[in-house]
Amino acid sequence: MDPLFMANSLYRMRRLEECVKVCTELLEKNPRDQAAWSLKLRALTEQTYIDEVEYDEEGLAEMLMDENAIAQVARPGTSLARPITGSTTSQGIRPVSQGGRPVSGFVRPGTQSGRPSTMEQALQTPRTSHTARPVTSASGRYTRLGTASMITEPGGPFIDVSKLNFTKYAGRPALAKPLFMYLFHHENDLKSALALAAAATEMAKFKDWWWKVQLGKCYFRLGLIRDAEKQFKSAMGHGQFVDIYLFLAKIYIKMDQPGTALQTLKKGLEKFPGNAHLLTGIARVQEALGNQEESVNHYKQVLLADNTNIEAIASLATHHFYDDQPEIALKLYRRLLQMGVYNTELFVNLGLCSFYAQQYDVTINCFQRALNLASDENMADVWYNIGHLAMGIGDNSLAYQCFKMAITNDNNHAEAYNNLGVLEWRNNRKEQAVACFKTSKGISPHCYEPHYNTAVLTEEAGDIQTSYQSVKKSLDTFPDHLDSKQLFKKIRQHFEAI
Repeated sequence: MDPLFMANSLYRMRRLEECVKVCTELLEKNPRDQAAWSLKLRALTEQTYIDEVEYDEEGLAEMLMDENAIAQVARPGTSLARPITGSTTSQGIRPVSQGGRPVSGFVRPGTQSGRPSTMEQALQTPRTSHTARPVTSASGRYTRLGTASMITEPGGPFIDVSKLNFTKYAGRPALAKPLFMYLFHHENDLKSALALAAAATEMAKFKDWWWKVQLGKCYFRLGLIRDAEKQFKSAMGHGQFVDIYLFLAKIYIKMDQPGTALQTLKKGLEKFPGNAHLLTGIARVQEALGNQEESVNHYKQVLLADNTNIEAIASLATHHFYDDQPEIALKLYRRLLQMGVYNTELFVNLGLCSFYAQQYDVTINCFQRALNLASDENMADVWYNIGHLAMGIGDNSLAYQCFKMAITNDNNHAEAYNNLGVLEWRNNRKEQAVACFKTSKGISPHCYEPHYNTAVLTEEAGDIQTSYQSVKKSLDTFPDHLDSKQLFKKIRQHFEAI
């Protein structure tokens, strides 16, 4: 069999390491073999390829030194930093992230943390109930990917970038395009990639939309947001493509202009009706703004266009679960299981839905599967949910052990500390309960439960001043909590009587 044909076949079967090996042998025999050279570039690129359309997770530096946001004090619903406050979803029903938005049903870039409103929140390790891993900066990810070339080749990188003549390659698109992708994704050499893209754009007389998109990607990665916007808009004049609308929406999200991002995605829908990627983008932005109803409607439209979209199914299942419809959520999660999704989180969700649908035998099996599949990162969440179910059936002893196991696996699990404090309180160990509530508040100050529990406990103990401060913090984090309002009113009447 011809070695080049074999290498192409290996590439199509996604056996990239074997493909690189065959191409290397061909290049050792003939270093000027352009077909093998180009195929090896593509195979190396695919090993470290990242879809640039996805929204990036923002690290601490991006949050504190963001100069792209237009409005510093935006109206609610017009900025990702200030979602819609009148949302139908209550924090007492659905947990929220540190940014104040309901926790997403599908973990994707940009949903693991929210924009901090204060320096103290920014310096704390962002986490949600789904993961205990700290959020790292996107630039750190690219730096780690840039060192991949030193691993793939025993003698160093495959290409000596410093010796490349970009003008020579720019006139040969068949070689220039895989070379650019290699420099951009594998080497993370933005300077060289930008030089090649600029030379190729000039060679194409500024009429090639593909090279303009690549220029925009380089500018965006370098932080030149406005220059990237100009390149994408210019590329739109040479052809209508879905990726261009998605990149423009990503830019406007970076500049904290969700309204403009929605307008851009809707214009894309006019050109590409029913496109699942554009509909998903609109649903994500609406969810980030706190407009849950619009987000759910667009996720339903995504399923009409692509009935195997995992993100849409998971997000709709989460919505129905918190909307007191566990049977519908159970059907959707079972659909994911039939599609081949097999992980800890899915079985935990199946167990919770089965429990609230009163299918207790299925609940036990699901959580047994979840424990078998759990890793060190999500083991604490599994034990926390089991403890929550134990409290639901009245087995406080089992719940106490489960919350202890959750804290053993993750010492920063705020929800477990809060529920453990409630159990300590029921056992008349009030000092231990106060300590648990204090630890929970220190880990997750955006949660209202430990503040309210501390207020009730100290009010019973006669410490009115501490109770007043705690219930006030509870109302700051969740203004619509009725129990906190009643306790606040009671304490105010006590002060007036004094």
